[in-house]
Amino acid sequence: MTATGTTTVPLPEDDAAAKYHHPYTPYDVQMQFMKTVYDICVRGDGQVGILESPTGTGKSLSLLCAALTWLRHHKKGQYEASLVSQVQDSADEPDWVVEQMLRQRRTELAGKWERREARLAAARRKEKVAAAAASSRSTERGGKRRRIDDGPRSQAQRTEDDEEAEFLLDGGDGEGGDRGAASGPTTGDDRLSWFSAETRSMLEKAGLVAGTKVNGGTGDNADDEDEDALGQDKVKIYYTSRTHSQLTQFIAELRRPQFPSSMPPGAKAVSTVENAENPALEPVKHVPLSSRQRLCINPAVARLGSVAAINDRCAELQKPQKRKDKDKTSKGCPYMPSAAPAIALTFRDTALATLPDIEDLYQLGHRLHVCPYYASRTAIPGAEIITLPYPLLLQKAAREALGIRLDRRNSVVIVDEAHNIMDAIASVHAANLRLSELHRARDLLQIYVRRFGKKLKGASRVMVGQLARVIQGLSVWLTTAQEVATTTATKTLSSTPEIVDPTALLKHKGADQINLFALVKYVQEAKLAYKVESYASYLESDAQSEDAKGNSKAATPVLRTLTSFLLALTNLASEGRIFYEWLPGDGGQKPDSRLSYLLLSPTHAFASIAADARAVILAGGTMAPFADYETHLFPTHTPDKITTLSCGHVIPPENLCVWTLAGRTAGTATFDFSFEKRSQPAMLSDLGAALLNLCTVVPDGVVVFFPSYGYLDEVIQAWKKRDANSTSQGCVWDRLQAKKAVFCESRGASSSDSVLAAYSSAILDGDRENKKKSPNGALLLSVVGGKMSEGINFADRLGRCVVIVGLPFPNRHAPDWKAKLEYIASTGGENGAEAARQYYENACMRAVNQSIGRAIRHRADYAAIVLLDQRFRSPRIRAKLPAWIRGGIVDGSEDKGLAGMLGTLGQFFRGRKDPK
Repeated sequence: MTATGTTTVPLPEDDAAAKYHHPYTPYDVQMQFMKTVYDICVRGDGQVGILESPTGTGKSLSLLCAALTWLRHHKKGQYEASLVSQVQDSADEPDWVVEQMLRQRRTELAGKWERREARLAAARRKEKVAAAAASSRSTERGGKRRRIDDGPRSQAQRTEDDEEAEFLLDGGDGEGGDRGAASGPTTGDDRLSWFSAETRSMLEKAGLVAGTKVNGGTGDNADDEDEDALGQDKVKIYYTSRTHSQLTQFIAELRRPQFPSSMPPGAKAVSTVENAENPALEPVKHVPLSSRQRLCINPAVARLGSVAAINDRCAELQKPQKRKDKDKTSKGCPYMPSAAPAIALTFRDTALATLPDIEDLYQLGHRLHVCPYYASRTAIPGAEIITLPYPLLLQKAAREALGIRLDRRNSVVIVDEAHNIMDAIASVHAANLRLSELHRARDLLQIYVRRFGKKLKGASRVMVGQLARVIQGLSVWLTTAQEVATTTATKTLSSTPEIVDPTALLKHKGADQINLFALVKYVQEAKLAYKVESYASYLESDAQSEDAKGNSKAATPVLRTLTSFLLALTNLASEGRIFYEWLPGDGGQKPDSRLSYLLLSPTHAFASIAADARAVILAGGTMAPFADYETHLFPTHTPDKITTLSCGHVIPPENLCVWTLAGRTAGTATFDFSFEKRSQPAMLSDLGAALLNLCTVVPDGVVVFFPSYGYLDEVIQAWKKRDANSTSQGCVWDRLQAKKAVFCESRGASSSDSVLAAYSSAILDGDRENKKKSPNGALLLSVVGGKMSEGINFADRLGRCVVIVGLPFPNRHAPDWKAKLEYIASTGGENGAEAARQYYENACMRAVNQSIGRAIRHRADYAAIVLLDQRFRSPRIRAKLPAWIRGGIVDGSEDKGLAGMLGTLGQFFRGRKDPK
């Protein structure tokens, strides 16, 4: 079937198990998941999918199989549609002429496809040879590589011209700004629309786009033409996840399946090692994206540490130098692709040919001596799937800098681990500013102005003056607020954050008359923060030893912190709040004040993605409840545009037992861990007794999640107390330790790894080493929302039972939550109060569902889940559990008490054997 503009060739209905090119025999739930993803991609036009597939069901592999199957069909249809459109102007010609023209165009396109695939196949073969000799080649090239040290020189080594060239601000606003890297001739090449201005200029200078040349540059014209016809198509999948480690795992999955070719009809298959048995296959073209901080190979830049400092210094090295002494003219960064266009093309082909992760991309750039951050941009147009972490997708400025242009017809955005997407959006738009940082920023600016003030051009002098006024205005407000807080502070020296009117912050020193949009733009374009702080660091460097440089005050990016806060002030006032908090100072620190910006609604921040993409798919292991995503991320989408799916688990039903423990005895609802009742001595005693009995019948590992660290500490303290109720066997804590080895998660994330390792060892090695100490495994006391509740794998013996104690509702009286709920209620119309209540409950249940998901990680796994609170019997709360958990709840368990649970769990675990 021939496809037109936006129509995708449909999949054949036969051989359903193989039509998505899954490398294994998929489960029924995987087939359901892949069909849903494929259908969303086919419908396009702003379709949204909110999909839940439990951990252990092969979610990531199913996502990429369905999405890439669609992509190959869609591309094939687009190729044919483009050929047809090319001959439409000849419609008045005889049919045989039109047919001949179509045949000729098809042959030309096929030839270009063949040349591109042959080039990538050669790159794969070359890379395998290079990988085999990587260590020897690295040693050999290490001796030839130039030593790069572009760090601060001492004052004795510098001249006045040196200082001006490096630290003097450009004019900005028509006098320079950031245009040094962005200026350059335009070519009209449509491919340039993919890139940011500075990347565009760099590519033009390097001769890496058709129609441009550089002296001494190399490049195959046929290669350029091939990229024009094939490599530059805009059909792309953008896959994002929370961390680089999760993206690395996804790329490992990407290497498993094989997909049919998207080659135009009439093209001959290109024989490669990968497709030797089936030449109709075509390797996937993938490129990972990341920040300069992870990809910079220039040691003088990478050692700066912070993202902002690295970004600013990188941009500085690309700008035309103005030093009068030509002998001291800097050549900029020697790793830029413009320095070696042919090597940049080699980088592009190797990246597209080898499915690299971020570390592979860094090593490739290091080996070829070309910047992987910029060279990876040359691979974007030819890539089919692009992976990147959350912050690079969620910030529009970051997308533009990376050259990401979402296309309503051709761009599919997949957000994996999407259960925390709204928190991630709030995080990337958050900003904090302290009074001490403002004082430091004022001092740095004064030092800079004393040295360069008279040499600044008119626009720069005005903007620096405006920044100084903003600093003074904010400082006056914070100083006044701190004086009030100091005189009225309670004896506990605690402070509750208060909401601040943003207009009040700038009412001093005439700061409210300043255009913050223009000021922030100037600061960013002129690299003001980088230059001022670099100059301060340069002045201080001679007075410090090499070891002390990293601890200098200039290392704190106070001006960048200020810029981030001012940028937050330019957001819509209705969607954010500013909080003031007095920090009394302890541990020898001076009192301080802090302003914090909180984004209340992710709607506006996510709107450009929701509106510009062909389809957006939010996927996760525990996405329930779904309502918040629809309401706050896609409020303008009609119901027919949103598809939700909650897949079942791949385990058989008998491998899961979910019990609602509402009371210690049958028919008595005594377990209520609401804030008002959870500290009652009887409640703490009954909880200890329940866990003691549970540890008796559950083998191996038991993980218990508490609502907060504070409550966990309170419970442990009560269990360790010896009183008249203690038995001859000791207090509750001693009796628990007699049942299982007991471990407790602490607030410090640094200790979590050691606690997890000890817990795992007590279970897996206990039979041999710790048999006397822990004959029945181990007990881990953890916290919902803590490190153990997300991303940790308690598979098999490590998690035979997960217990959720209470419901971890956030403190609705805390200033941030109070502001969020008031905002939702005020924007929800007549149902505002109910909308706020739903949001509040959903936040709690998402955290619960994440904790529950730590157990049962594969098809042969089995576990029990105990929901320990009478509120779990509520249909309203149960409806927010994942479907596979709801399906495993034992009927009537909430009325059978502790004795009923022990009998059921004893039978559940009796006779079960661990998978081999």
